[in-house]
Amino acid sequence: MKQTFKWIAVAVLVLLLGASFHYSAGWLQLCAGLALFLFGMQCLEQGLKELAGGRMERLLARSTATPFKGLLFGGGATLLLQSSTLVSLLTIAFLGTGLIQLGGAIAVLLGANLGATSGIWLLALAGQNLSLSPLALPLLVFGVLARYTGPQGAAAGRLVVGIAFIFLAIDQIKHGFSAMATIELGRYAADGWAGTLLFVAVGLGLTVIVQSSHATLMLTLAALSQGQLEPAQSLAIAIGSNVGSSVTTGVMGYIGGNRAGQRLALAHVLFNVTTASLALLALPLLQAAVLWLTAVAGMGDNALIQLALFHTLINALGVALFWPWQPAFAALLERWLPDRPQAVGLIAEIASGPTPNRSPYLTDSALLSADSATEAFSQELHHLGRISLEVIGQALYCPPDELDSPQRDAAVLRQRLQRSHVDSEALYRQHVKPLYGELLRFIGRFEQPLDAVQQQWWRNGQEAASQLVKAVKDAHQLQANLKRHAGAEAQAGNAAAEAYRELRLQLLDALAWLVRCGQQHDDPQRWRHELQALEPRMQAFKEEFTARLFAAVRDGRLDGSQLGSLVNDLGYAQRIVRNLHQVLLLGDGHRHGLSWSGLFQDEGEASALS
Repeated sequence: MKQTFKWIAVAVLVLLLGASFHYSAGWLQLCAGLALFLFGMQCLEQGLKELAGGRMERLLARSTATPFKGLLFGGGATLLLQSSTLVSLLTIAFLGTGLIQLGGAIAVLLGANLGATSGIWLLALAGQNLSLSPLALPLLVFGVLARYTGPQGAAAGRLVVGIAFIFLAIDQIKHGFSAMATIELGRYAADGWAGTLLFVAVGLGLTVIVQSSHATLMLTLAALSQGQLEPAQSLAIAIGSNVGSSVTTGVMGYIGGNRAGQRLALAHVLFNVTTASLALLALPLLQAAVLWLTAVAGMGDNALIQLALFHTLINALGVALFWPWQPAFAALLERWLPDRPQAVGLIAEIASGPTPNRSPYLTDSALLSADSATEAFSQELHHLGRISLEVIGQALYCPPDELDSPQRDAAVLRQRLQRSHVDSEALYRQHVKPLYGELLRFIGRFEQPLDAVQQQWWRNGQEAASQLVKAVKDAHQLQANLKRHAGAEAQAGNAAAEAYRELRLQLLDALAWLVRCGQQHDDPQRWRHELQALEPRMQAFKEEFTARLFAAVRDGRLDGSQLGSLVNDLGYAQRIVRNLHQVLLLGDGHRHGLSWSGLFQDEGEASALS
């Protein structure tokens, strides 16, 4: 129903725009110019990201060591990408996966707001009479030719094509406003604060619609150069565009991010709303300062430069206001948006209510970069590993926390088996299957370029998730016979019950061995030695256990049906161990710095292993 409504709304919008284009050629030129500008910005962003090859993301992770470094990175990245929204969303993604901390992310955010002022300066300096179309045409030719020179050339060509489209868009928008000279936006203004707030709302609304404060300011500059706006009105639109960009980032970050990302999205909104409020209150003083500074520079009659200077001034004042109390601001955000309480263990999670449909790590914002997506994937793999291990433990009627015990009391385990009503199949459907589905969905939506090591890591991660699910399914098959023989275990001398008790204890010992290996991930040499020692132990047990089963058949203590069940269940137990063993082997990425070898450690202790 929602999808149908969406398509109906799109169809109505297309029809209305088509009709408006028929009646106004100037309006058509204006909209075409805006479309070219947005498409050019998209090409520019994609080209720069592909050329960076993940270096920008890694630089972001290193550039938050001090607030000043974060400020410089935010300003420089926005200057290159010409999109404070993209830089803000990338920062939200890195914050959400734990690659950077909130204090550093706030500094990047402040720098991005300063860097956002660079675009309007370039547009203002282009002026009213300078045409960039002659330069755009050869750029288009060179950009398309570059696509045939390899991946790097194609990325550079996309960047050049994006610049060309932006240049064409600037001229197209100028011509559109010239053709619409009969429209005087200034006549819609009201007096006093009402008029100022009206144009603030225009700037805010337009930025939310086109998803770009650069586009809003470019339209404002074009209208200002054609005399269709008063300078004071353009200043109000600039204030509104600042708020609009933060609203866009805030909504996208809040919906697509986890709690950490939501804090930064809120920080962006608070910063821009506070800055805009102060700019409105001090508007006469700021306007006078802008007029004085441009007069001193000999550009007192250049309204375009005045708008660019005003935009820079209000953002610089906002940074100066927030800079001294960044730690207090971060602490305030953490108090307003505290971490959601996490259930400890699957039983506690079940008691706390239904499982959420979405993973806490696989957020939309994490898809914006290869590094943040890899880290989110690693965190979710740890989550799936812990849940899978607990479901397997419940299937064996032994919670995973008891795997750390130096000895397992057979009598206690037997009582738990007799009294328990845990259904591992239900646990699989409610907890493991949805998480695995989310993981596959995340992989399917991921489109960022990866190097060879990262590609292999993602393939290994997908295979590891599959092995975890297989281990859970095998545990469910084993649970049925364990429960069936629960009553028989209490009878002394029952060979089948004793065999199942031995099989169960051996499997629990093997799981405990794997958990200990997973917790030794910080010592690669010992980790590999311990992991390699498990397979011969399991093979020796299989041979000895099978020999005893056939001896029991010859002695008449087991019948053929019981022997068949035990042999089948021995196979399930061996596969459970083999699958989990393979999961850890797939995570042996110590040499490349890409590892989930600590998969079975507590999630609260899990570090950034990727």
